[in-house]
Amino acid sequence: MTAVITTLVAILDFYWWIVVISAIFSWLYAFNVINSSNQFVNQIGSFLYAITEPVYRPIRRFLPNLGGIDISPIIVLFALLFLRTLILTSLAPALVG
Repeated sequence: MTAVITTLVAILDFYWWIVVISAIFSWLYAFNVINSSNQFVNQIGSFLYAITEPVYRPIRRFLPNLGGIDISPIIVLFALLFLRTLILTSLAPALVG
C-alpha cells in the first residue's frame, strides 16, 4: 500500500510543477517575452493548456471577474497541497499502520 501512496504523492507533485510551469509560461507569453510565432513554443503552450485547462475551467466558473487576473492556478496549487497533506497525514497512517 505504501507504493500506491508514494505514487499518488508523486503524481500530485508532478502536477504541482505542471501548474507552476503553465502559470509562468502564460505570463511570459502574455508579456511577449517568448516568441509566440515559434512552432515549438506554441506546441509547449498547447500542451500546457490541454493538461491544465480541464482543472482550471470548473474553478473559473465560480470565480468573480478580477479584471484579467486569473487566480485559478493558485486555487489549484492550494487544492493539490491540501490533497497531498491529507494523503500523507490521514490516509497513509490509516492504511499502512
